[in-house]
Amino acid sequence: MPISRSLDRTFRISVGLKGLDGALELIGGIVLLFVRPHTIQHLARTLTQHELSQDPHDFISRHLLHSAGNLTHGTTLFAAIYLLSHGLAKVVLVVAVLRDEVWAYPGMIALLILFIVYQLYRLAAVPGSGARSRLAAHSDHAQPALIAAPCGRAPVAKPLLA
Repeated sequence: MPISRSLDRTFRISVGLKGLDGALELIGGIVLLFVRPHTIQHLARTLTQHELSQDPHDFISRHLLHSAGNLTHGTTLFAAIYLLSHGLAKVVLVVAVLRDEVWAYPGMIALLILFIVYQLYRLAAVPGSGARSRLAAHSDHAQPALIAAPCGRAPVAKPLLA
């Protein structure tokens, strides 16, 4: 029986970590509800300033600045609602699993399926939401994008990053 006890303990620890992750998502969602996009942009500039002074082409720093620069009230509100709903669902299900509530197991499976379907929808329906397109758009060797010109003129090639 030591293996069974060890597996049970490992399961409880991993589920507890999932609950901690849900709690952090709740905190992040609450922060996003009250912090303005401009404040996030300023924080990103402050945090990346030193790294970019040493390496102006640092991928992570440039990506962070670019992402923060594209934040609007709508995007932060959406992210807050997403994090709050996902975090709350995780915390509720984790507490139920740790209390050995039978309904929680199918609930966790249903939640997982729901978020997988949502992510697949985002990848399929929202242009440029995939990781591959983001990496291509932010790399130093990005191919120029063809920008359609108005009034029937020929398309113009412009780099994706200025």
